[in-house]
Formats: sequence, C-alpha cells, structure tokens
Amino acid sequence: MSEQGKAGGTFFHDLMASIVVFCVALPLCMGIAIASGVPPALGLITGIIGGIVVGVLAGQPLQVGGPAAGLTVLIWDIVQRHGLEMLGVVVLAAGVIQAAAALLRLAPWFRAVSPAVIQGMLSGIGVLIFASQFHVLMNNEPQGSGIMNLISIPEAIHAGITPIDATALAAMMGVVTLLTLIGWNEFRPKWLRAIPGPLVGVIVASITAAIVGLDTHYVEVPKNLIHSMNIPTLDDFARLTEPLVFGDAVAIALVASAETLLCSAAVDRMQNRIRTNYNQELLAQGVGNTLAGVLGALPMTGVIVRSSVNIEAGGRTRLSPILHGVWLLGLVVALPQVLELIPRSALAAILIYTGYRLFNLSALRRLWRLDRVEFSICIVTLSVIVFTDLLTGIITGVLLSFIKLVRTLSHLEIEVTPAGERRYDVDLHGAATFVRLPELAETIERLPNDAEIHLHVGGLVHVDRACIEWLQNHESSHISRGGKLVVDWNEFTRRNVGKPLWATVGRGETL
Repeated sequence: MSEQGKAGGTFFHDLMASIVVFCVALPLCMGIAIASGVPPALGLITGIIGGIVVGVLAGQPLQVGGPAAGLTVLIWDIVQRHGLEMLGVVVLAAGVIQAAAALLRLAPWFRAVSPAVIQGMLSGIGVLIFASQFHVLMNNEPQGSGIMNLISIPEAIHAGITPIDATALAAMMGVVTLLTLIGWNEFRPKWLRAIPGPLVGVIVASITAAIVGLDTHYVEVPKNLIHSMNIPTLDDFARLTEPLVFGDAVAIALVASAETLLCSAAVDRMQNRIRTNYNQELLAQGVGNTLAGVLGALPMTGVIVRSSVNIEAGGRTRLSPILHGVWLLGLVVALPQVLELIPRSALAAILIYTGYRLFNLSALRRLWRLDRVEFSICIVTLSVIVFTDLLTGIITGVLLSFIKLVRTLSHLEIEVTPAGERRYDVDLHGAATFVRLPELAETIERLPNDAEIHLHVGGLVHVDRACIEWLQNHESSHISRGGKLVVDWNEFTRRNVGKPLWATVGRGETL
C-alpha cells in the first residue's frame, strides 16, 4: 500500500476517535476545573494545550493529555493557600522540573512507585472528589477539608432536598445526570458504544434544565478566551523562593509525572503497535505544563480515561489527540454560549462517578487477596490523604513501602530439624543477606563438626554474594572436619523463576 493510502486510512480512524475523545474531554475539563476551585476556562485551556502541543511532542502518540482528577486536591489546596494568581507560577515551575528530569533521562525513576501506593493515592483522590462534588451536586460549595466534606454529606443531602425548591431541583439534575451516565455505561447497545456516557449525561441534564427553566448554577465561560487567561506577573514569580510555593511545584511535578508515566505503561499494555519513549513523554508533559503555567491554567497529565477511549475508538496516530484539542479550541472560540447551558450539578455528577471509579473497590479486594501488607500500605496511604493532604499521603506510602522493602531484604527465618543420627535439615525463609549472615553462620557452626547438613533454600527470595562466599568457605572447612554441606540451588531457582532477583544463583549444583 502507498504512503498516501496508509495516511488516508489512518486519517479516518483518527478523525472519528478524536471526536469521541473530544466528547469525553469537554465535560471533564470543565468539571475538574470547578472541582479544583478555578474557572472552567482554565481547564479548557489545559485540555487544548494537552491536545495540540503535547500531542505533537508526545512519546506515546496514543496517549491523551489534559487536566486530571488526580491533581484536583493539590490544586484546590494551592489556590486556597496562595491565591489563584499563584497557580500559573506553580504549574510553570512544575513543568520546568519535569522537562529537566526528562533531559536528565530520569523518567524511569518516576515509575518506581509501589502499586500499593499508587492504588492508595488513586483511591484517596477518588474519595476526596466524591465527597467534595456531592456538595456541588446539592448546589452548595465544598467544605474546607476532605474529612469535613465526608462528615457533612448527610447534612448536605438534607439541606439539598428540603424544602423542594430551586436547590432541590438542581440536585435532581445532578441525580438525573448520574443515573443517565450509569445506565448508559451499563445498558447502551453495542452499536452506540462509541458515544461516551459523560456526554449523554450532560446533554440530558442540559435539555431537561432548559425545558423546565431551572434556576441553578450554570457553567460560566468567557466570550473571549484570552480574557480568561490567568497570566502571572513578575511579582508572582518572585514568590517561588518561598519554601511552601516551591514545595507545591515539586509536588505537582512528582504526582503529574508518576500519573503520566503509569498511564503510558497502561497504554502500552492496551495495544502493541506503538511503544512509549518515556523520557520524550515526560519532556512533552513538561513543555505542556510550562506553557499552561505561562497562561495560568491547570496542570496536565496523561489521562487514562481519555487515552483508553482514544484506543477503543480506533485512534491510530498522534493526529487523534491533536484533533481533539483543535475541536476544544474551536468550540470555546466559536460557540462558548453552548457550554453555558450546562448545569454545574451535571458536571459534579460526572466527577462523582469518576471518584467512584478511582476508588476501585475490585482493585482493593484483589490487593487484599494477593498481599495483606501491601493492602495495609494502600489503606494507610488512602487514609492519610483523606485526613491530611495528598503529598503527605504519598510520602507516607513511599516510606512504608521502603520499610517493607528493608524488612523483606533483612528478614530471615532459620529452622533446624534433626533428620537422623548425624543429619540436620536447615530450612531458610526470607532473604539471606549480609545483614543476617552472623545469625546464619552462628546457627550452622553450632551443629556438630561431623554432621551432614542439608540446606534448603526454596523459601528464600534473595541471596547475596556475602552469604554465597561464606557458604563456600564453610563447606571446605566443614568437610575437613569430617562433615558434609549440601545446598540444592534448584529449589531456589524453581521458586523464583521469572522474578527480578540476583541471577548468579541457581546453577542447580551443590557447593
């Protein structure tokens, strides 16, 4: 097939996919902005940059970038503490940090985060989004903290439905959106699968609100996108020297990078045609966030929801994410009045559903079945995020994962069992490292000089060079005293096949 034929074939697929992604991204860009405490236009600007600019530079062409629910909590806190005028400064600094990390080829390190911490982070963010947007659904403003939002949900429900007035009707629009979204995702015909649930929910709510003439909060979009830009001043940039401001920039860079690169890994698993260049992807996100910071918009990441929709809708090249940004720009410039027909409670309903999906109860159950310690780390991370803040929760989870790693690499169980007149079986479980070598040596040296010692290593997950060399030396000295030391490394190899452990062990021979 000629190059023109190939281009024509992929263009149609990319065009159709870009329209579907645009339909998903439109309500999410505005909803995430509102949930972050900033004007909806700033979310749309980020979506446009994430599509057009990042789409051109991306290291994973099928990944779609834009404002992400995972940063909502951080942005809300930054705006409350520093003011909206500092948002651009923090986002720009985060983008520069990301770009510098990419140029230093540090992208793989951002992926070195325990799955338990990632799941705890996503679940915690899901709980916070769910709790805060419940208040918006009821036509009210969120409380000052995540735990207060959770505690006050019953009060918000009572205040929202009694008496039956405009507030109650607005809440009903949110409920209608939520039910439409759930029903569409669960029961839509296969031939309508390409039409996204969020778009259907927003359309149903907007038409219903227009028919009944609902007096509620609607989305506010400026007639001129340039006037809505939150461009920081030189005085604002001077505040980057403040530790709290710079710390917020580092936090956004870390969370956005981890979320982007994990999303890229997921996109690689969803299709096998295009592999991710992680450093290039991180550089693209850094450039995108730098530009978003210059315009005072929300930060961006690679977003798994939009990326998976792009792949499922048939996206083939980077043209699909780029075109979705073009459609966002065209709608905001040409038809901003259409967006003003959307009730805010409808966007809140979409985010409530998004928060529920982020919580992902099935993933928590799976983690419980696989590893109780990892599950505990996940729950602690989730709880600290809800009770304090996102960065503290992530740091707590990373520290707990490090403690678990240290314990795993230093924990060794030694069990000695007499198996005959002169034979002893020594079973090892855990990690045989230099940290526990003194205990291992002392245990074996206490056995009789002429004993036949069989060392069972099938329960080990790691053996380091120090233990190997000691066993080799002890074998010689033990034989000279009339004894015998047998180690069957095949046990270790069979148990740990395919695991990223030290590869020099497991030759299937006795020492």
